[in-house]
Amino acid sequence: MKDDINLFDYNVPDRVNDFVAAAIWQANITRGNHVMFTMGTDFKYQYANSWFRQMDKLIHYVNMDGRVNVLYSTPSIYTDAKHSANEAWPLKTEDFFPYADRANGFWTGYFTSRPALKRYVRVMSGYYLAARQLEFFNGKSKLGPKTDLLADALAIAQHHDAVAGTEKQHVANDYATRLAIGYKEIKKSACLIVDTLAILQSYVPFFIPPSSSMQCPLLNISYCPASENTPLGKKLVVVVYNSLGWLRDEVINIPVTSDNVIVRNPEGKEVEAQLIPVVDAYLSLRNFHVQAYLGTKPAKTPKYWLAFRVSVPPFGFSTYTISDAKVAGQFRQSSSIFKTKEADTTEVGQGNLKLSRSAFGGKPTSYTNSRNSVSISPDESVLFLCFSFTFSQNGGAYIFRPNGTYPLEPEKQVPLAVIRGPVVEEIHEQINQWIYQVTRLYKGSEHVEVEFIVGPVPIDDGIGKEVVTQITTSMKTNGTFYTDSNGRDFIKRIRDYRTDWNLEVTEPVAGNYYPLNLGIYAKDDKKELSVLVDRALGGGSIKDGQIELLLHRRLLLDDSRGVDEALNETVCVHNKCMGLTIQGKYYYRIDPVGEGAKWRRSFGQQIYSPLLLAFAEEDGDKSTNSHVATFSGFAPSYSLPDNVAVITLQELDDGKVLLRLAHLYEVGEDKDLSVKTTVELMKLFPGKKIGQVVETSLSANQERSEMEKRRLVWKAEGSSSDETARRGGPIDYTKLEVELLPMEIRTFLIDMVADTLKATVL
Repeated sequence: MKDDINLFDYNVPDRVNDFVAAAIWQANITRGNHVMFTMGTDFKYQYANSWFRQMDKLIHYVNMDGRVNVLYSTPSIYTDAKHSANEAWPLKTEDFFPYADRANGFWTGYFTSRPALKRYVRVMSGYYLAARQLEFFNGKSKLGPKTDLLADALAIAQHHDAVAGTEKQHVANDYATRLAIGYKEIKKSACLIVDTLAILQSYVPFFIPPSSSMQCPLLNISYCPASENTPLGKKLVVVVYNSLGWLRDEVINIPVTSDNVIVRNPEGKEVEAQLIPVVDAYLSLRNFHVQAYLGTKPAKTPKYWLAFRVSVPPFGFSTYTISDAKVAGQFRQSSSIFKTKEADTTEVGQGNLKLSRSAFGGKPTSYTNSRNSVSISPDESVLFLCFSFTFSQNGGAYIFRPNGTYPLEPEKQVPLAVIRGPVVEEIHEQINQWIYQVTRLYKGSEHVEVEFIVGPVPIDDGIGKEVVTQITTSMKTNGTFYTDSNGRDFIKRIRDYRTDWNLEVTEPVAGNYYPLNLGIYAKDDKKELSVLVDRALGGGSIKDGQIELLLHRRLLLDDSRGVDEALNETVCVHNKCMGLTIQGKYYYRIDPVGEGAKWRRSFGQQIYSPLLLAFAEEDGDKSTNSHVATFSGFAPSYSLPDNVAVITLQELDDGKVLLRLAHLYEVGEDKDLSVKTTVELMKLFPGKKIGQVVETSLSANQERSEMEKRRLVWKAEGSSSDETARRGGPIDYTKLEVELLPMEIRTFLIDMVADTLKATVL
């Protein structure tokens, strides 16, 4: 503002008139007399002194004019002013996705941008959840390694330009480095699982020295030195920790070099297991990235994945031992490759669920669940979308703007490989030179697991590409589908439609994409198709009966939203650079309408909180009769209700325990589980005397009673005065029971009287 009247460019009247006009324009579409003008944007406060000097002048001269009154404010001041108006406000129950800043500028690309970093954040989040529990069981050390570094790294990674993937490459590298440092700090405790088990040594001797255990952070690409290099005559002990509040029966996979092994459970009984050959697609991925991790190629190459089912109690562990079979050839697993001349279709599945595929081309021909009589013919396909580069708007880290769809036909000369065995059946498909896919059905499971390896995405033609997978059915979904909101409630979406205004469709694909943290589902009057993801991704339903996921993006131009870099991620090892390869999974299931919520909620928790594995060696001739083989942090035979999860269990620096409990279901989502439920605190902390329990706000920075006193009560249009949020009742301090109603999260600070925590040995 040039406020010297003697200067030729004196502009106070113009600036005041422009500001007042803008204020009046916004006031005309704002209820009440108070209008918020947010100020600043990215990077502006690097020049804070200049910025505030100009703002001071603007406020001074506008107030001298008198038509409007301007003041520096805060969100709380503005909220109090709006509340004091005593207005009835419109009620909005949806979110603001998808956002666009112009007709062809939908910010839906960042839902998938940097999928490797998104996965790393997800993996570390689940690991951190388990690590805090173990830190609580073992007692928080004032001197030893803590979980705080990983907590800090994860907190920074929640920045809107971090996990979103809208940062420059060197900044993304820094986020990943911070996560790696936090993980390494936790590992300094010589494996948190075994450290936790060590607390039992005072009354039951444990057989693994804490210093000898290790973990395998590269297990997803079949690299685990502990399982690959076990000396002859030694047993490999696998400790499996479950961070969820209920019993879990799942299949784990460990790379091994021998085909003559047996697996025993905590009781010493042999477990049904299966050897799955490690295919070339995994080996190339493994060798390249292990060389980046170690600085050299791995000395050994595993021949098999060893798959076996484990049973792990809530908030506890089970130990399994892997050893050489006494009789050579005792362990066998069959695998076979189907060729066109041998079979036109092949069927996999050893339980209620059966999936048929054509031998060439890999297209599903049927999905049949005999338990619930669901039968459908889905079509899975992978395609890439051509990146749009125009003068009006490029696609980039933020913007999703494809200008063409190109189906990727499977390599005709490569038949499907079908692997059968007692634990799992798999269909391996080489879709093209840079996309490999495994469709997997576990014995007894009623969902399909799809594992994909995508990359490096070729750019030799000078065109960026975005890889999409689609599941297509004949369901009549009427343009409607549902996506999760931060993994909690599901929001109804209608293709090419917004409830608040008439939408002019300018981007039929990008304008119908939404963020998926948990998953997406669609339904008709008979069936519902649910898809869950292993990391944050973008997805939508562009056609009726179809769900699609955007798996990977490699682009060559910037979209002019501040990154000033193309989203072209590369990996370099010893001066050899190639485009980023993504390995991941998604899961789908088809249920009778109204019955899919239980799988989405329970299995979704298992995806977010995977079983945590630690490995150690044991002499083969040692007896394990007195070993602690199974442990639960809960009281005997107790588990959380199926509709409740512990989302925080943490010992704070002052010795108090922070506990957050969450109801997983929405009102009306499931006929049995969308109900009030109760958690017994005494059974969560056996052997520990609870002194005081204080309920707090979600962020645990104030007591709930104090928060309720200050809570503002708002009037909503069309609602009656007796409508209030449904919440669980006060804590029953005689029984120490907590009620939870659908979608409720309750937070507590607990004082423990005892100095040590004893756990239950099963």
